[in-house]
Amino acid sequence: MTSAEIRQSFLDFFRNKDHRIVDSAPVVPHDDPTLLFTNAGMNQFKDVFLDAGTREYSRAADTQKCIRVSGKHNDLEEVGRDTYHHTFFEMLGNWSFGDYYKREAIAWAWELLTDVWKLPKDRLHATVYKDDDEALALWTEITDIDPAHVHRFGEKDNFWEMGDTGPCGPCSEIHVDLTEKGDGGPLVNAGVPEVMEIWNLVFIQYNRDEQGVLHELPKKHIDTGMGFERICAVLQGKRSNYDTDVFMPVIKRIAEVAGQPYEGDERQIAMRVIADHVRMLTFSIADGAIPGPDGRGYVLRRILRRAARFGRKLGLREPYLWRVVETLCETMGAVFPEIVEHREVIEKVIRAEEESFNATLDRGLEIFEDIVTRTQRAGATEIDGEDVFRLYDTFGFPLDLTNLLAEERGLSIDSARFDELLAEQKERSRAVTRKNVVFPSAGERGTIHLDMLDGAVSTSDFTGYDDFECQATVTGMSKSDGQLFLLLDRSPFYVESGGQVSDSGHLVADGQAAEVTGLLKTDGGIVHIVSADGDFAPKLGDTVMARVEPRMRRDTMRNHTATHLLHAALRTVLGTHVQQAGSLVDPDRLRFDFSHYEKVSDEQIAAIETLVNEKILEGLDVTQHRAVPFDDAKTMGALMFFGDKYGDLVNVLQVDGFSMEFCGGTHVRNTAEIGLFKITHEGSVASGTRRIEAVTGRGVARYIERLQEKLDDGVRREHDLHEQIKQLEKEIARLSLASSAGEIDGILAGAEEWNGSRIAVARLQAGDAEQLKSLGDVLREKLGSGVGVMAAVIDGKVLLVCVVTDDLVSKGLKAGAVVGALAKQLGGGGGGRPHMATAGAKDTEGLDAVLAGAPTLIRGMVAS
Repeated sequence: MTSAEIRQSFLDFFRNKDHRIVDSAPVVPHDDPTLLFTNAGMNQFKDVFLDAGTREYSRAADTQKCIRVSGKHNDLEEVGRDTYHHTFFEMLGNWSFGDYYKREAIAWAWELLTDVWKLPKDRLHATVYKDDDEALALWTEITDIDPAHVHRFGEKDNFWEMGDTGPCGPCSEIHVDLTEKGDGGPLVNAGVPEVMEIWNLVFIQYNRDEQGVLHELPKKHIDTGMGFERICAVLQGKRSNYDTDVFMPVIKRIAEVAGQPYEGDERQIAMRVIADHVRMLTFSIADGAIPGPDGRGYVLRRILRRAARFGRKLGLREPYLWRVVETLCETMGAVFPEIVEHREVIEKVIRAEEESFNATLDRGLEIFEDIVTRTQRAGATEIDGEDVFRLYDTFGFPLDLTNLLAEERGLSIDSARFDELLAEQKERSRAVTRKNVVFPSAGERGTIHLDMLDGAVSTSDFTGYDDFECQATVTGMSKSDGQLFLLLDRSPFYVESGGQVSDSGHLVADGQAAEVTGLLKTDGGIVHIVSADGDFAPKLGDTVMARVEPRMRRDTMRNHTATHLLHAALRTVLGTHVQQAGSLVDPDRLRFDFSHYEKVSDEQIAAIETLVNEKILEGLDVTQHRAVPFDDAKTMGALMFFGDKYGDLVNVLQVDGFSMEFCGGTHVRNTAEIGLFKITHEGSVASGTRRIEAVTGRGVARYIERLQEKLDDGVRREHDLHEQIKQLEKEIARLSLASSAGEIDGILAGAEEWNGSRIAVARLQAGDAEQLKSLGDVLREKLGSGVGVMAAVIDGKVLLVCVVTDDLVSKGLKAGAVVGALAKQLGGGGGGRPHMATAGAKDTEGLDAVLAGAPTLIRGMVAS
């Protein structure tokens, strides 16, 4: 059977058992911020097991895309080295939600394996939980498995739990004996490929409480999972998953790109690792993940850089991973069409990330060799944590990549020291953003607690969502180094959070006002910092008026709501892989960092800007849902991302029909209040992270004013420049004329004497017609009595000038007749006044001959 036939056979089997065949959930669980990747088939049904959701069906089956690269399922170092571990794999599964239970699950599993797929029964073993007598009895009652092939194991191997608390239960695993003689019973659960688990049947029948006590569930569920790649290897008679038709087309493509055969242990390991990692990258990017500096994005970056390094073992120095995606789409696109639909994006993301890492990989490998040499010379077997951190911080080497390199050289790494240095770096980064405030008592800079304030007995109600001012009571206070710290029971002041800056404004008491110079969050309270040097001196229990500066707050609200519109527009125009990576919202502008793999084009910028402005002009209602239970927010469809911290109650911002995200900031009530939106800058801030800066409302007006000032200044500068050019042209002409006037004397010296007059003919270098005519005027003045003919080639054309003195004009000699006759010989023509005329022609090659015959022509005109 081909892999496609095996997959379809599984689904058809359970369809005939009245199961709903459901689509695979995305491998990126967008609705579960606690989960890095979908790592099991049951993930999409977790709400059912937790009794927090239902389905319209009670039986289901599917093939689920899974990724396991961290936590207890972290087998990354084994990938490619053994035959059956992968970062990405498919999980075939069937489920019962309070419907059938152990009897059917065991019977159907045995039926599929032995009756449909014809696996030899004497090669199969089953395991049950040590106390699960029911499952043990069912295996021997309803199947014809050899009773000696049913084994009891403890909690480590045969008891499944979703977490420390919650649904759980015993499980029964099915293993296949691939040993040569079929005597692998003692190797069950020994973790060897010769006796391998292929199917796990989980019987969810308990709920574990916080004290660890198990309670029977009112409804019992079935959750099974079968490794697709493993069962393909078994049914196709292969010793390695990588030798099946699941992997071989991809491996052949890698061999083709590398120009090397799939032979030799090191070469085979490299190609297997690359094949696995390309699969993981392709499916995760197709489902919306993108390489980045932290969280899920950093996992992708680690995997890609690991694959890039294995490519070096095959001599691949240019980006190559993206070239394998096409083959994967050809082999798996029919089952998972999303990889075909997003192929172009997948290839671009992978290629951009490869190019970025390749710039530092080779240099980093050189540094690593220096580190190895130094370590070995010192007689050490462990690479210092400082060196490991340097490779990470400067050259982008993930920790596991350095560890892999070290193992290949017989060395280990000081990962504990690396973790310390990484923590120190993060602490320094956090410290940069803290306010430089002197606190009233000892405590970490940037943190203040209620017990630091005299009389602090309450938290603060934030009224700033609805009001810009309110009366409040001083419930805590302290004075330190010229600063007064006031805790109020109510406050309209927003404290910097979620990218939105703190409000500015004043506190007023007994007719005295004090500017709020800083704001801090306490344990549920808002502390207002003012100067202690003025007449503003409230006491505990006094009433004060807290007033936010409304103009700045409104501008901030416009920018914050526009940030949500921008995020939605980015995901619409660029793709759903776009995720927020940071933001700044203040009264003057907004700044938004987001995950993306390449520069945003001018056309895309225009499309994003247009979409945001369309939503502004549509006047969409903006609703702030406050204190919403987290599960309800998920049901509403609020956008959430892995790694973000959410409490039991959350705030959700909804822009009608366009955007819904978690947000606790302050916002306009209708998009029309934003006015206009203008992007002012787009650029890169890190590999895989772009930044857009923009303005709204008054900010757009200021932006237009600045543009108009620049335009006006440019017009003035252009006018001034034109005037300067004119003056320079005149000066050049004057200087040119002065320098050329010296040539006139030379022309006159070579003039031909004729009946008391002179005929002067010359070919000159001239910049333009005006210059040649000016020289003609000078020549006419100096001739006394005579005729002058001057010629020049300007821009590939002949220009002729003829001058005649007044005495010869009175005798009937006309300059126009002379220059016209000469020009005619060159295929041109011209004319002018009797004393000066000009003509043009195209025949530049015949010019010298015509000038040589000019005196004869002139004498003939006078004689006639």
